[in-house]
Amino acid sequence: MSEKTTAKLIPPPDPKPIKPKYTPPPDACDGHCHVFGPAKRFPYAKDRTYEPPDSPKEKLAALHKHLGFTRAVVVQASCHGLDNSAMLDALKSSKGAWRGVAMAEKNVTQTELQRLHSGGVRGLRFNFVKHLGGTPELGAVGDLAVRIGPMGWHLQLHLDADNITELREFLRKLTIPFIIDHMGRVPVQGGIGQPAFHQLIELLKDNKNAWVKVSGLERISAAGKPFHDAIPFAQALAAAAPDRVMWGTDFPHPNVKWMPNDDELVDLFAMTFPDENLRKKILVDNPTRLYWAETIKK
Repeated sequence: MSEKTTAKLIPPPDPKPIKPKYTPPPDACDGHCHVFGPAKRFPYAKDRTYEPPDSPKEKLAALHKHLGFTRAVVVQASCHGLDNSAMLDALKSSKGAWRGVAMAEKNVTQTELQRLHSGGVRGLRFNFVKHLGGTPELGAVGDLAVRIGPMGWHLQLHLDADNITELREFLRKLTIPFIIDHMGRVPVQGGIGQPAFHQLIELLKDNKNAWVKVSGLERISAAGKPFHDAIPFAQALAAAAPDRVMWGTDFPHPNVKWMPNDDELVDLFAMTFPDENLRKKILVDNPTRLYWAETIKK
């Protein structure tokens, strides 16, 4: 069972999905989603900052079947802390259709990293977001980057907009791929020209290791539904590095101001990127290179 906590309760995802108008291409990947619990089997971390309702692998699989996604990247959520058991169990059930991004302590053993790799993990995530209690030790992150590089893994960085400036030099020196979640959480009200967003664009243009997820329009929006004010930000990032962008639902949407409907997010993706070739890059080709590299014919 999940232990008693003072962590804030967060709402479940929208229980009434509609059918999206847009049909994803074959092998489309939901590049950012989570599994929560069930707590009776996979207890939440004692030091979690939020208390989610259970959203297990079965619910995620049903959503993907409904939306038309056949692959996914399941990202370890902070509410489970460093215990990757729920995520690994979900990957096992997918029989290779899902990959994972784990969280680990700085002195994680090579044996444990290999166990995670065998389970389908291809990256390590670090939370710098203040409301989730981050700031990781940069030295430890750098050391782990060196260790996971030969495994073909990447770093996944969950940042606040301010971190883009603070971590500029650190990011520039990374020698393995790293992907920034949710467009760096740059707030729409600051405008396209705000320094943090400008630096994110420049990072993508100048650094071939830099990737970004053009998801989370609902997180950076200032106007709320239907989140159209965030579209220019996603478009600008994809224009800067079309071969290094990914998209995901972020299901089941922890800690959002406005709970989105996943079907509406799929159609919002299609509206944001009307070119079918770019859609295929974002949903199929780019995640294949980062997560299923061994399947690419040389």
